Amino acid sequence: MPNNLELWAQYRRNEIDRWTLILERFRFVTRPLGIVEKEEVLKINDDFLQRTTTKTRLIPGAIELLEYLRPSYRLFILSNGFREVQYLKLKNSGLAPYIEKMILSEDANIQKPHKEIFDFALKNTNSRRKESLMIGDSWEADIIGAHNSKIDQLWLNPSGLPPQGFIPTYTVTTLKEIKQIL
Repeated sequence: MPNNLELWAQYRRNEIDRWTLILERFRFVTRPLGIVEKEEVLKINDDFLQRTTTKTRLIPGAIELLEYLRPSYRLFILSNGFREVQYLKLKNSGLAPYIEKMILSEDANIQKPHKEIFDFALKNTNSRRKESLMIGDSWEADIIGAHNSKIDQLWLNPSGLPPQGFIPTYTVTTLKEIKQIL
């Protein structure tokens, strides 16, 4: 049985669908507790997703950065997250007024880091590749995906991890540093 990281990797590679991911990621956790029945596992999943939407703590400087960027840039979210969670998280966190549109892997039927989701996002936001910048904290999903799609990348890397395979266009350790770049 694959662990949760392997399940997410399979999902990103389109090897499993979202329902298999949802069910199996919680079965992985609940199996040692003797909870394996589909209905019980999905009930735990639903509770987890509902609780996730109530988490409103933001990275320090998030609102200030969005206030700074909004007058000069169009802002979008590109996410592998599930629709029913992402829109509630956006609203409940107070970020919705700053975001023009959210593009989800469910809409594109492919996940980051695949080039096709970045192409889908560009098309659906009427954006140009050379005028776009992917700001993200996931090396694999955000930065590698944008790099392979020939979109400039800004890696939020608070842990100071070394890049793997190439140097991203920009790297910062805090959101405040982005103001010095844009």
